[in-house]
Amino acid sequence: MSVNLQTPIDYLKGVGSSRADLLRKELGIFTYQDLINLFPNRYIDRTRYYKINELQQNNADVQVIGKITSFKEVAQKRGKRLVATFQDDTGTMELVWFRGQKWIRDSLILNKKYVAFGKCNAFGNKFSMAHPEMELQEEHEKNLRSAMQPIYPSTEKLGNRGISNRVISKIMQQLFIETGGRFAESLSDNLRSELKLISKQSALFNVHFPKSPELLARAQFRLKFEELFYIQLQLIIKNLIHKSKIKGLPFDKVGNYFNTFFKEQLPFELTGAQKRVLKEIRADLGSNAQMNRLLQGDVGSGKTIVAFMSMLMALDNGFQACLMAPTEILSVQHYNGLLELSKKLNISISILTGSTKTSERRKIHEALENGELQILIGTHALLEDKVKFHNLGLAIIDEQHRFGVAQRSKLWRKGPTSPPQSSRSASSIPPHVLVMTATPIPRTLAMSVYGDLDISIIDELPPGRKAIKTVHRFDKNRLNVFRFVRDEIDKARQIYIVYPLIQESEKMDYKDLMDGYESIARDFPMPKYQISIVHGQMKPADKEFEMQRFIKGETQIMVATTVIEVGVNVPNASVMIIESAERFGLSQLHQLRGRVGRGAEQSYCILMTGHKLSADSKTRMETMVRTNDGFEIAEVDLRLRGPGDIMGTQQSGVLNLKIADIIKDNNILQHARLHAKNILKIDPTLSLPENQVILNTYKQLTKFKNIWNYIS
Repeated sequence: MSVNLQTPIDYLKGVGSSRADLLRKELGIFTYQDLINLFPNRYIDRTRYYKINELQQNNADVQVIGKITSFKEVAQKRGKRLVATFQDDTGTMELVWFRGQKWIRDSLILNKKYVAFGKCNAFGNKFSMAHPEMELQEEHEKNLRSAMQPIYPSTEKLGNRGISNRVISKIMQQLFIETGGRFAESLSDNLRSELKLISKQSALFNVHFPKSPELLARAQFRLKFEELFYIQLQLIIKNLIHKSKIKGLPFDKVGNYFNTFFKEQLPFELTGAQKRVLKEIRADLGSNAQMNRLLQGDVGSGKTIVAFMSMLMALDNGFQACLMAPTEILSVQHYNGLLELSKKLNISISILTGSTKTSERRKIHEALENGELQILIGTHALLEDKVKFHNLGLAIIDEQHRFGVAQRSKLWRKGPTSPPQSSRSASSIPPHVLVMTATPIPRTLAMSVYGDLDISIIDELPPGRKAIKTVHRFDKNRLNVFRFVRDEIDKARQIYIVYPLIQESEKMDYKDLMDGYESIARDFPMPKYQISIVHGQMKPADKEFEMQRFIKGETQIMVATTVIEVGVNVPNASVMIIESAERFGLSQLHQLRGRVGRGAEQSYCILMTGHKLSADSKTRMETMVRTNDGFEIAEVDLRLRGPGDIMGTQQSGVLNLKIADIIKDNNILQHARLHAKNILKIDPTLSLPENQVILNTYKQLTKFKNIWNYIS
């Protein structure tokens, strides 16, 4: 009988309804297919059988062949334990059970040969094994089992309810018996022969019952490649569909605004990287497909000017543009910067945030709807239903990882509802989208999570910028650090001192900040020194007042929590001191460091920590001191924290992988993307006969919402 892999797990012999219920709740196993996709975490080599006199006190699992000669119950503080004497021809040891004694006593037979498997502990010169796996020797020899024993993911509840690793191995064995071990091939012959991949059938068998370490390695490679290949295929197809189906607004020309600015008003020479990115954006805007581009660039690499020049292309074609930022501070900074750049161009530009007054709002809404207002900068306030554009042509989102997918799509729906100045109606065409981030995304993650976006990278800093010098200092060096701060203030420079802020312990952090502020005020007394303080519990107006004092140079030191992580631009600030730096993540440390080094003077970042540092904290400090390269830092961060953490909850589901690991299997991921690209370049619809298998598998994957519910 041919078994359907979508058959509910309840129907597998040896599972039954109560076990099925546990497997569903604890491991998310609903069907035969989910079970076949439960891949082992690790393997134990069971080729060797130990004699009792060969046992050693170590952490390894061992197997011993012997007979149970007697049982006894031993009273202990709580309840009893069951102890069996286990004997072979070289000596005796004890087997111990702390729970399930009655069932164990009834199921084990005296003087029969068993294979006992588990960890050994030595008490004096006697060995004991707690809760061993027990199997009659004759059964052990008959079983479909390999020398490499798989250890499957489990939970405490499964263990307590008797679903041990051995039970999972048994039901896996049953699944192979019921399906005859026959699983449909899911990669084309061409791909398999080019990469020398073993068949799907062989890969699944050897990942669950490896015949040798070599076959296990080949099985894992085959299944990892396949998993990553179909993710890449899905992302690239999504991008191709986007380009062919989602029409873009026609930006036919580069006109007066852009040319005047470029030729006469550009405040500095563009870097090669900025020119390259502008070309890529220009090509997108003129392609008749909607632009969907991610612009990555380290702090200070000049993304804002690229964004502004892209907006000028929209204005030249009779469209409006908007820029949405995650915080009020950042949107105000963008507004001031763009206002400065557009001064001589006679452009109407406005800002809309939560604190914009009602009368002002009304004016903005009106000017936006009738087309008088050309550029609007703002926060989430731009997403409100009342905000209606006359003909939005370009939407730019800054620090996009702080916005959810729903919020981004709300902005897309604000495209033109009336025909623009060109003759063609644009009633249902979404605006072009440019997403910017100063949080460098490691290549591995960019390929996996943003594989459906086109990616541009600004990878050089404007000329004349000096690299920030970073040092790590312990608390005992504080006096030297303060002496250095005084010297910098004497040179008319300004200083940031940042304290951590962790939501759960806001009171504690607030206390740290206030204690820090008081000790700094003692070391830097008024009237010679003026200090600003900014934290999350202040009213927006007070926060803005303190920020402005610092920006104008009326205060020399800014004591703050991470409120200033994004969006403060003070070229005269040359020192960033990060207190309790071990409590920050790498990307946050890098973002904070980017607040200095914005002028022509040498800038410094000082990481202050206590003496006791975890291995991860030491790695973070060493990485910060060693490099200013945001992409290198992002790679280290990815290794330390794992992809789920970096993506935040919204996107971590994208990486819910069954067998591959995008960090360890980075090179397989690159292979997979390359092969997916090459296949789609020749056959974008996968309609050639040799790609039939790939098309069928792809359809299966997308039919079940969860793309990983596949394999066979």
